[in-house]
Amino acid sequence: MPGEPPAGDVTDDAVLGGRLRLIQPRRGHRFGHDAILLAAATPARDGDRAVELGAGVGAAGLALAARVAGVRVTLVEIDAGLAVLATENAARNGLAGRVDAVALDVAAAPAAFAGTGLTPASCDMVLMNPPFNDPGRHQASPDADRRAAHRLPRDAFVQWVATAARLLRSGGTLTVIFRADGTAFLLEALDRDFGAVALMPVHPRPGASAIRVLAGAVKGSRAPLAIRPGLVLATDAGAPTPQAEAVLRHGAALPLGA
Repeated sequence: MPGEPPAGDVTDDAVLGGRLRLIQPRRGHRFGHDAILLAAATPARDGDRAVELGAGVGAAGLALAARVAGVRVTLVEIDAGLAVLATENAARNGLAGRVDAVALDVAAAPAAFAGTGLTPASCDMVLMNPPFNDPGRHQASPDADRRAAHRLPRDAFVQWVATAARLLRSGGTLTVIFRADGTAFLLEALDRDFGAVALMPVHPRPGASAIRVLAGAVKGSRAPLAIRPGLVLATDAGAPTPQAEAVLRHGAALPLGA
C-alpha cells in the first residue's frame, strides 16, 4: 500500500480510482487528466522500455507502468526537486523496480542522456506532455513554476521531438498530448522523423470543439495520417462519459493505432 507523503508543501492525490497515490507540490504546475490520457494512449507492451520526457512528478509514466505490468519506464525531468518526488512516487506505489527518475534537461546533449543509460535507439516508447502554450500567444501565469511548465518556445518543442527520435529505435512509437489549436505545428514537428501519425481529438463535452489532441507516431514510417474518432470527456449534464470513466478511473487503454 502507498505510504505516507513526505513532509513539505505537497499534497497526496489519488488517480486511477485510487490505484495510484502521488505526491506533488501544492503550488505551481499540477498534473491532471492530460497525464492519464497520455499514459492510456501509449501502446506499450510487456518488456518494452519507455521514457517520459518532462515527467514532472511522474504521473503519466507511473500510470503507464501500473497498466502494463512488464514495461520499464524512465522519467526525465529538468527540475531536480520534482525528479525526487517522482522517485518517491514510484517507491510508494510499489513500482521502483521498473520505474526510475533522472534530473535532466530534455535538450541536454546525447552524452548526458547516455550517462543515465538512455543511449540512442535504446527505447521502444517515448511519451510526453510538453509545455505547449506559445509564449507569444498565451497570457503567462503569475506563478513562476506553473509558467515554466506551460510555456515552451516553438524551437524548443522541435528539440523535444528530436530527442524523442534519437532515443527511439526504428519503428518505435512517440505519443504526445498537445493543445488542439496547435495541431498543424505538431504535425510539422513530427514530419521529419515520424510517420503513421494517428490523431485523436479530445472534447470537453458533446458538440464542443476539441481542447486537446492525442497523437501517436512511428519513427521512420511513411504511412499516412489517420484521424481517429474523438474522445468526449463529459456529457452535457457534466457526468463523465463511459469511455472517459473507463480511462481516467479504471485505467483502460486508449488505442490510437488501427
